[in-house]
Amino acid sequence: YMTMFPHTPDNSFMGFVSEELNETEKRSITQNKVNNMAVVYGKEASMWKIQGKESFLDILHKYMEVHGTVYYETQRPPEVPPFVKNHGLLPQHELQQLLRKAKLFIGFGFPYEGPAPLEAIANGCIFLQPKFQPPHSSLNHEFFRGKPTSREVCSQHPYAEQYIGRPHVVTVDYNNSFEFDSAIQEIMKAEVEPYLPYEYTCEGMLERVHAYIQNQDFCVPEPPFIPTNLSRPRSASGSRMLGPLFVPLPNSTALGWAPNMTAPAAWPPLSSLRLLVSQEGQSCVEACHSTGFICEPAHFRFINNKEALRGLEVQCEVVDSEINHILPAFSVMRRECGLQREPLLFSCAGFSPKYRRLCPCRDFRPEQVALCRNCL
Repeated sequence: YMTMFPHTPDNSFMGFVSEELNETEKRSITQNKVNNMAVVYGKEASMWKIQGKESFLDILHKYMEVHGTVYYETQRPPEVPPFVKNHGLLPQHELQQLLRKAKLFIGFGFPYEGPAPLEAIANGCIFLQPKFQPPHSSLNHEFFRGKPTSREVCSQHPYAEQYIGRPHVVTVDYNNSFEFDSAIQEIMKAEVEPYLPYEYTCEGMLERVHAYIQNQDFCVPEPPFIPTNLSRPRSASGSRMLGPLFVPLPNSTALGWAPNMTAPAAWPPLSSLRLLVSQEGQSCVEACHSTGFICEPAHFRFINNKEALRGLEVQCEVVDSEINHILPAFSVMRRECGLQREPLLFSCAGFSPKYRRLCPCRDFRPEQVALCRNCL
């Protein structure tokens, strides 16, 4: 699937294009910002039906003039507090003008991962969003219930939190009044310029689409597991040397593909592979992100083997081949190791409190997370 945001590496991130401002427009927006003006992210009245909104909206109203863009036909929606200046559902151009004046764009927790926060940040707003404790998932939240994913969402817009962050994005616990109050004061003092990540510019998206068209091939099936006839270097006598497939990388805890081993044809190329081990209860998405990488499911087939376990110095009393979405993985306590028998179940998002996972991480280009450094 092609997704709007790189929220799970098991899909391809296609994205979209947001309007890119020139330097003159950026200066004009910065100079004309209204420091005490906030716009609420929520154009449907149902998005305002959240428990406890009165407490944090009262704090916000204490510091800022609050604006809304909630749709209504004849009567003002009762869910919208009287102090909110509701403009109704605005045409895109008028919404852009409102965002260019506002200092703050605030989310209530839904919708998840929409385009509006990026557009607000591109127009010079700071995006304030709630932190989810515990994270929302199919186990505890109706929106995700029944969906075939074990993904956990820790905020309304994980991309904005992880890949943009402060000062453009502030993520706090709305149930903590002191934390929320401090965040509003921080935002009012902050000076930010309009910002748009390169991957959401026209050029960035075309670069990504070009790479996909040139390299993604869904018509020719890939071997589900590592080829057994890998070309290994020969010694002076002509015999094949039995060196490791994975070697330590300099200044890193990760392993990389041995440079003296012929790399099978793959995209992303194997030069981008960073083999790591997760903690118990940690997904490969989290393990890779914690070290500045992302999980690359296309590389699972190259690490689903005993060579990867040996390279990581994993102690295995038994190595089984099973069908489970957390594999390849191992149990430290039991000294049991498992390899994946069903390649369709390779997953970056799976985790287990009893197992540590082998994770195929990869590097990525600045502000172009879909592509590795050597992908162009």
